[in-house]
Parts: sequence; structure tokens; C-alpha cells
Amino acid sequence: MNYPNLEHLIEIISILRGENGCKWDREQTHYSLRRNMIEEAYEAVDAIDDNDINHLKEELGDVLLQVILHAQIAKEENSFNIEDVAKGISDKLIHRHPHVFGGVKVNSTEEILDNWEKLKKEEKPHRTSVMDGISRAQSALMSAQKISKKAVKVGFEWPNESALFDCVLSEINEFKEAQTDADKEEELGDILFAVVNLARWNKIDAEQALLKANKKFINRFRLMEETAGKQLEHLSLEEWDGLWKKAKKHELC
Repeated sequence: MNYPNLEHLIEIISILRGENGCKWDREQTHYSLRRNMIEEAYEAVDAIDDNDINHLKEELGDVLLQVILHAQIAKEENSFNIEDVAKGISDKLIHRHPHVFGGVKVNSTEEILDNWEKLKKEEKPHRTSVMDGISRAQSALMSAQKISKKAVKVGFEWPNESALFDCVLSEINEFKEAQTDADKEEELGDILFAVVNLARWNKIDAEQALLKANKKFINRFRLMEETAGKQLEHLSLEEWDGLWKKAKKHELC
């Protein structure tokens, strides 16, 4: 099976990084491209959320560009190349799917995921804590979700949802009682972490829930701007409240 377009892209990146290539491309490092990797991944996710297939194709190309750029930089440093990257992920997929590539029998998705975690532990014996392997680069909200799930897997869990609600309310009360800015920051963090656990308990992706809330707020605010009739900074509290209620009602129409 041939992939001429993929090979052509790899060649293009090699030329751009070469002696007669692009000055900007030659100056890039793993670290300088760090933000690009994050931004391109999020833009691909935006395309998925918008169910825009053509946009997704474009954004996946941008993500692929980042992968090949990093592989090219590593090749120049004699660290690894794109073939090593492909081999590494291929070997990992085969090892973690013994029910497909081996003789392991499974009866459910849960068993597949359990096997995945067991095999992952075997691959990374240097990880001694349940909390090892959590990315420091992902959003705090996504990190909180992963931390919570890891803790629950070894039995650190609330006895019921009522106890979890009590925890959220307790953290809110502690925030109310906080006296210093540092204490308030700490207590607010505890509130957010408790709410993330509430989301997990109800099988809700907290990151997606907040993204949807952000989008909803933006749409409502734009509608308020369109219908205000005057500059927003001149609105009274009652006018703000009225516009907000109209924007909420408009969503139901």
C-alpha cells in the first residue's frame, strides 16, 4: 500500500527545514512549536464539534504537519524519525489489542479497557504511583478529570451522590469563610475539583460541559449586543437582566 501524498509531505518538510529552505521553519524547535501543537489539536476538536467534515480534514492536516515537523527536528538531532514514531505506535496498538491480534477472549468493552490499563502498566514499570502519567500540559479541568478517575479506580470514591453533593456545598461554605486572597484561591480550586467529581459521577465530560456553557454564553451575549439599542456600558442592572432573559427565551424558540 503506497501513500504518495504522505511521502510528499514528509519531503516538503525536509526541504523547508533544509539549508535552502524557509528561515522560519529552520528556526523552529520542539519547544517553539509546543503552542502550535495544542492550538491545532483544539481546532480539530472544534471541527468535530461543528460536525464540519471538510474543516476537520483541513485541521487534521495541520495536526499531521506538527507531527512531521517534530519528527523532522528529531531526525536532524539523530534522536528518532517519522518511521520510529509510526513503529512505536503500531507496536503499542498491537500489544494493547490482544483480543484482535492475539488469542485473548473478551466479552465487553469494559474488559477491553481493563486489559488496556493492565498492559499499559506492564509497559511503564517506572510508574510507581497511580497519579503518574498525568499530562502537565493539558487544561486544569481535563487534568482534574483524569486525577479523579485514577483515584476512583483504586477505590477512593464517595459512598453515594448525596455525599458528593455535601462535599461541593462544604467547599462552597469554606470559600465563603476564607479571609485572604490565597485562601480564597485555594478554596475555589477545591470547589472546582469537587464539581469535576460530580460530573464524573454522572458520566458527564466536564471539559465538554464547560465548552458548551462557554458557547451558550457567547451566543446569548452576542444576541444581547444586537438587541441592546445602546452602548452596553450604559445599561442598567435591570436592562442587563431583561436582555439576558430575552436571550435565554430566544434559545427556546
